[in-house]
Amino acid sequence: MSEVAVSPVPMPAKRRGAQLIMLALAVLIVMGAYANVGLAMDGQVPAGMLTYGLSLGGLMLAAYLVLAKFAPWADPLILPLVTLVNGLGLVMIYRLEQSDLVGMAGASATSQIIMTGIGVVLFAVTLLVLRDHRTLQRLTYTAGLVGVVLLVSPLVPGLGKEINGARIWIGFGSATIQPAEFAKIALVIFFAGYLVAKRDVLALAGRRLLFIDLPRARDLGPVLITWAVAIGVLVLQKDLGSSLLLFGGFVVMLYVATQRTSWVLIGILLFVGGAFLAGQLFSHVGDRFDVWLNPTSNEYYERQYGGSYQIMQGLFGLGAGGILGTGLGQGHPDLIPLAYSDFIFNATGEELGLTGLMAILMIYALIVERGLRTSLAARDPYSKLLAGGLSFILAWQVFIIVGGVTNLIPLTGLVTPFMSQGGSALLANWILIALLVRTSDAARRPPPQAIQNEGLTQVFQR
Repeated sequence: MSEVAVSPVPMPAKRRGAQLIMLALAVLIVMGAYANVGLAMDGQVPAGMLTYGLSLGGLMLAAYLVLAKFAPWADPLILPLVTLVNGLGLVMIYRLEQSDLVGMAGASATSQIIMTGIGVVLFAVTLLVLRDHRTLQRLTYTAGLVGVVLLVSPLVPGLGKEINGARIWIGFGSATIQPAEFAKIALVIFFAGYLVAKRDVLALAGRRLLFIDLPRARDLGPVLITWAVAIGVLVLQKDLGSSLLLFGGFVVMLYVATQRTSWVLIGILLFVGGAFLAGQLFSHVGDRFDVWLNPTSNEYYERQYGGSYQIMQGLFGLGAGGILGTGLGQGHPDLIPLAYSDFIFNATGEELGLTGLMAILMIYALIVERGLRTSLAARDPYSKLLAGGLSFILAWQVFIIVGGVTNLIPLTGLVTPFMSQGGSALLANWILIALLVRTSDAARRPPPQAIQNEGLTQVFQR
């Protein structure tokens, strides 16, 4: 019998159909929320609802078609979940845009749908260009260099810009980009490749302290270098968010690679100690922690930006929302400074209440769960670390911003993924999802023998 060629088989039609139905349901939920806003504020369905609905639906249909063609075995839940949270953010920005009290600073639902379209294009391009995510392993040190350059670029005189007390932007005329959003992806690629190559060395134990096997002193170099970069970002750029994201991501990926709890404990001690020391030596770092510890102090509350005014207004908004919220279009989220970006979580909480916020957090949790499932299903160490790192970075970013706006931790410069107005974050997160989808496709694709058997079965069925 002639040998059957080994080739990918498409995802079963039923699963594709289910994915398309979930995608359509996500778009319908978003359109229902749009209608709710218009009916509550003006007593009529918004005139632009059909335009926004068709735009969002068309973009996601295009993303689905690219996914079905070039990553047919990818997790079917990821794209519908991202569509839903992206669409809800679009609704909240539209709702804030209708208010006369909020200073939107150029933010609008139209600009957000345009940036979503560009994000979907980058999602598609990533899937088209990157047919095998494992090729990124060959670019480990290149990705590391790119990540570091992106992190420090806001410090370049004439290029970097300081906005709201943080120097995390670079400007080209009137346009600004937050390079740290793209740096996080490059650094996850670097961490995954580096830890796969060095995990055996990093897993070696040194002395035992109490019940913990400490790593050897000679192996602390990578952690100390990453810690120094993270503290440098905190001190020089006044960016606690990127600093936490960078160091936390590395430490967790290091734990995943070596399975040693001692690395996590060392990482926590290093970062807390470094942040405390920086707070004592540099006033702008200390002020950030003072605002967190004393948000009701008039000394900080009177400063609308860089103080606790926005934190307290956000907490008041969450309190006004209660359990079920005031209803879309019926609250006053426009009284919260930066409600369309940093504090969109609080603005949403006022109108959807604690119940709505829990539903949104559950959507994020499901995206992360599907990513971690991909990590567990991956067949090689690099794929496991890459999928796990990307999933954790997304989860860690949600925790940092939600913790900041609820005053659980000091407020940072990060934004809520996919919801907040912000082109850099939105584009970077769509690329992150594309990498996660590509890894998922490889992890869920049947092995060659199964594909060959499927081909034989199809031949006999004919």
